[in-house]
Amino acid sequence: MTDTVQDLIASAAALVVGLALGWAVRAAAARRGRTREQRFFGLPDGSECVLVTHRDSASAHWSIPRHDALALLGLAAVVENCGAHAEIAPHDTGLQGFGARTEFCVGDPTAHRRLASHMANLLPGVAVHPGDETGADRGTLTIGGTAYRAEPGAVEHVLVARLTGGEGGRPVFLAAGQRPVTHRAAIRHLVRNRARLARKYGADGSFCLLLKVSNSQAYGPDVVEVVADVTKTATSLTPPSRRAGKGD
Repeated sequence: MTDTVQDLIASAAALVVGLALGWAVRAAAARRGRTREQRFFGLPDGSECVLVTHRDSASAHWSIPRHDALALLGLAAVVENCGAHAEIAPHDTGLQGFGARTEFCVGDPTAHRRLASHMANLLPGVAVHPGDETGADRGTLTIGGTAYRAEPGAVEHVLVARLTGGEGGRPVFLAAGQRPVTHRAAIRHLVRNRARLARKYGADGSFCLLLKVSNSQAYGPDVVEVVADVTKTATSLTPPSRRAGKGD
């Protein structure tokens, strides 16, 4: 066997070993990433979760607003990636208490009963204005004494939160906004930033962020910014006072 042939065999062997090691490293990194994602969402292999939404008030039949439906599709991809199983439930269906399984509540808290209940119990520092007889100020969020009003199509707000409580310790995720487009924006933010959020708050930590969606009439849910981390204020037992603020 000539030196050239030996060199070729050695090079091929080194290439095979290198490819195998690279594959093993990538596979291990993917497993670690999946494990972190499962822990953050509270979705171990084979677990159950529930996606809770409300129907489109403009429809005479049971239907989900388009942006809410797209938000749920985004969550469904997360659930599948974690190897879990999801159930979709209407907001006014009798469901068990929280904590036994992961729950995603998406919608308008002035119309979504279960979301409103979760906010009253888990986010007592947030007030949601139901609106007057004309519908004015409906959905205005008051946090820490500041009112965040909606300017439909221009400036809208949404809360995205990960909260724990109840027996079992599984998290409840809330996307509570002023229009369906904001719910989709909140879920996008949650899914896209899940690794960063887990690093900042811990895989088992709670948080509540106030997001602003700008010019949704032109850009849909794409232009989003974090207004503030309102975790401390939102989870405070001190009732929020209402004063003029953002959006006035």
